[in-house]
Amino acid sequence: MKKTVFVRALSLITIIMAVSARGLAEPSAQRFGGTINDYTAALDAAGPWHITGVWSLKLNGDSGKGDFIAALNMVRADNAVRAAHTHNLTLLDADVVPLANGVRLIGAAVLTSNGNLAGFSGSTVDIQATGGSAVQFSNIALTCS
Repeated sequence: MKKTVFVRALSLITIIMAVSARGLAEPSAQRFGGTINDYTAALDAAGPWHITGVWSLKLNGDSGKGDFIAALNMVRADNAVRAAHTHNLTLLDADVVPLANGVRLIGAAVLTSNGNLAGFSGSTVDIQATGGSAVQFSNIALTCS
């Protein structure tokens, strides 16, 4: 009789612990991605850049942190000298700020140029992923300072 009560109590404790642990678990991350196809302003006499590439965004549950990765190709849009090159941008464990129509990630990014660490790597990058009710993150704005 005492053994049966002990087994039942142990079973009840195990069930309670399992249910409690599930409640403490962090919600799974949300993942988004897409393509970039844009032009910069004509910042110098050589003309604007045409920028294309892919991006991914991972929001790490309710932690207030997120990761953003982009692989970009750049060529001069209106110049016979195209100056083609690549950039990879990696922003890990960035602070996520909710916006009315999306999210904003801010942090120091690792940046490469043609596969080598870029001289501006470590710069603060401000990424705004915004959209509407049909497509949550349809617009990406990258600003490097």
